[in-house]
Amino acid sequence: MNFEQAKKRAEELRPLLQYYTKKYFDDEQVVSDYEYDMLMRELKQIEKEYPELITEDSPTQRVGTGAIKKGFEKVTHEVPLQSLQDVFTFEEVEEFDQRMQKAAIEFSRLLDYVVETKIDGLSSAIEYRNGKLYRGATRGNGIVGEDVTQNISTIKHVPKELKEPISITVRGEVFIGKTDFDKLNEDRLLEEQEQFANARNAAAGSLRQLDSKITASRPLDIYVFNVQKCDDITFETHYESLLYLERLGFNVNPVKILCKNMQEVRDAIYKIGEMRNDLDFGIDGAVVKVNDLELREKVGTTYKTPRWAVAYKYPPEKKETLLKDIVCQVGRTGAITPMAILDPVYVAGSKISKTTLHNEDYIKQNDIRIGDRVIIQKAGDVIPEVVGVNKDKRDGTEKIFEMPRICPVCGAEAVREEGEAVVRCIGIECPAKLYRSIIHFASKDAMDIDGLGEAIIGELIERKLISNIADIYKLTIDDVASLKKNGKKFAQNLINAIEESKKRDLYRVINSLGIRHVGVKLAKTLARYFKDMDKLIVATYEELRMIEDVGEITANTIYEFFRQEQTIDLINKLKQANVNMKAEIQENEDGKFAGKTFVLTGSLEHYSREEASEIIEKMGGKTSSSVSKKTDYVLAGEDAGSKLKKAQELGITIISEEEFITML
Repeated sequence: MNFEQAKKRAEELRPLLQYYTKKYFDDEQVVSDYEYDMLMRELKQIEKEYPELITEDSPTQRVGTGAIKKGFEKVTHEVPLQSLQDVFTFEEVEEFDQRMQKAAIEFSRLLDYVVETKIDGLSSAIEYRNGKLYRGATRGNGIVGEDVTQNISTIKHVPKELKEPISITVRGEVFIGKTDFDKLNEDRLLEEQEQFANARNAAAGSLRQLDSKITASRPLDIYVFNVQKCDDITFETHYESLLYLERLGFNVNPVKILCKNMQEVRDAIYKIGEMRNDLDFGIDGAVVKVNDLELREKVGTTYKTPRWAVAYKYPPEKKETLLKDIVCQVGRTGAITPMAILDPVYVAGSKISKTTLHNEDYIKQNDIRIGDRVIIQKAGDVIPEVVGVNKDKRDGTEKIFEMPRICPVCGAEAVREEGEAVVRCIGIECPAKLYRSIIHFASKDAMDIDGLGEAIIGELIERKLISNIADIYKLTIDDVASLKKNGKKFAQNLINAIEESKKRDLYRVINSLGIRHVGVKLAKTLARYFKDMDKLIVATYEELRMIEDVGEITANTIYEFFRQEQTIDLINKLKQANVNMKAEIQENEDGKFAGKTFVLTGSLEHYSREEASEIIEKMGGKTSSSVSKKTDYVLAGEDAGSKLKKAQELGITIISEEEFITML
């Protein structure tokens, strides 16, 4: 791979890994641990070969991105909760051993190891003062976590009081056991509640509940695996500290194997690999730790990982089974995903009968056909996937699958845009998209309907009080009041908010329609240009391309959107409900910022970005999301990122918030 190829690939990997990481910390795992690890490994290798490609915001340069959930207090960890360096081969474990041997000789220390299961859960720190539970916190980004004391105190194996009056901070992994997880999902199924995708997400989501009663209702457990801080007692080895934690009353990781040399380490890793399907808790590897605590102190840590430990990741288990059929599933965003219907097979301890085939490119590239014998793996012991086809077992009856171009739910056109792998339903009234569409329609940047939140929307749909977006304007006070006990006041407020939304400016209506590639900024541009919804509806592709910030793909998307029968039907219904379809935005050609383009980056103290953008626009200026030679000013707040750097490179005028205020 040459420099240009490496640069292009790094630019692809960074946002992808950042997205996966954010989803993971939001308790929504969208890719297997194994796939994530492989992508991160690839990026690390590129940056190792071309150090000049390392950026400040690269996932390889961050300890973590666990955002603090609104409603929780922040906790700064006195001792950082670091992540571990992952290894995937015994050769890498041996390389680690060689480094530790050199350190042991240099510092005249005995070298032995403790090998433990790497439990797949949510890492947490628990602090005790004088033997009594004082505080519990999530890992967060390793430096700052969330105060979840009330929640963590509900976990059955978290002692409220220790057997000795000692002050100590320990680190543990909160999880839900396999048996408990299966029972939890069975109960949710009986109660017609959505099932959890996997035990890890269920555990993380349960611990991070704002209502501790919900946490208490979930079968959470914990295994403690490290002493973070203890001023009252000194330990010589890690193994000694684990035994002491057991005496204090903690539920300590049950698999901890003391190893004198690398052969015993290999045996321990192999042993854990053999037993992992029989354990009643999920694991995603085996951790090899230096046992001698003084040697640990000597070798130290990097900014992100300890040098004295590695996590060995097992290769995914694979099984062969029959691909009986391929069906298409429409998601809430309109994405149409092909799903493999399988002859049930047990993989990594659970029965798999259905799994995603991702997209039509994946099916074609792997030449997957209906009737094939396929290879299934459960990468990271979480997400099942088809990774291959046993073509030797084909008998000629297999069928080639073709991705539909008509939505299987609503019959609207399904399109695949240039540069994308996903086929999407573009029907605005598709029932599969209804929930997500209404959430967006009512959101602050769209029609801004106060009180019409996700829970209310879900209930309105469930009770069949709304079957399309326009039905919002048919709701009565009695309809809404029926959703809540003593809900007359709430109902009146919501109906008032719905009525008020009819007066919103055209740009909000355009944004509310959820047209792909059209956000608030472009919606404002379209409203200024056309000034009337009817003119936008009949706009040609060529006319749309003439508008600034409208590229080929976006122009085609807008054009095709307004060619759909469902779109016109919805707009007509909104007109009948007296929703405004005309622009109120007036160009201020005489304003201080007339003809000037601003880019906002970082956090502002006195304004939100939306407020600052509105001020700029009212004074005749424009805002853009990207820095270019056409940019006049970059308004830089705290923690300004790559946009600031690019502005410096291009010689763009950079202003602070204080300078911006003086310009008003």
